[in-house]
Amino acid sequence: MSSHQWYRAAGAIGIAAVVMAGCASVPKPTEQIAVSNSAITNASRAGGAEFAPVEMRSAQDKMARAHQAMAKEDYEDARRLAEEAQADAMLAEKKAESAKARKAAVVMGDDIRVLREEINRKSK
Repeated sequence: MSSHQWYRAAGAIGIAAVVMAGCASVPKPTEQIAVSNSAITNASRAGGAEFAPVEMRSAQDKMARAHQAMAKEDYEDARRLAEEAQADAMLAEKKAESAKARKAAVVMGDDIRVLREEINRKSK
């Protein structure tokens, strides 16, 4: 094998290695799917459907699309969608918690008002 042929063979091997590396499959985002599903469950339990319905629907839609991408073995898209679903679910959970806290503050304020009125009435 002449040195010219050797260089051509080495070049072909190098190109093949680069092509194979570029085609290397993205790993299944199994863990991200599980984390995202858990985030949606947590948001639902926190009242996300009631207090943040848009975010909950978005999270559920993106999660369904992530599962479809997994079935098609489009793992990059599945991971992206699962991450977005997780973010939407976390937002829904925080919005629900915030709404519940505001509601509790209003009730507490009403209770304090009633107690003050009762104290003022008894002191007269």
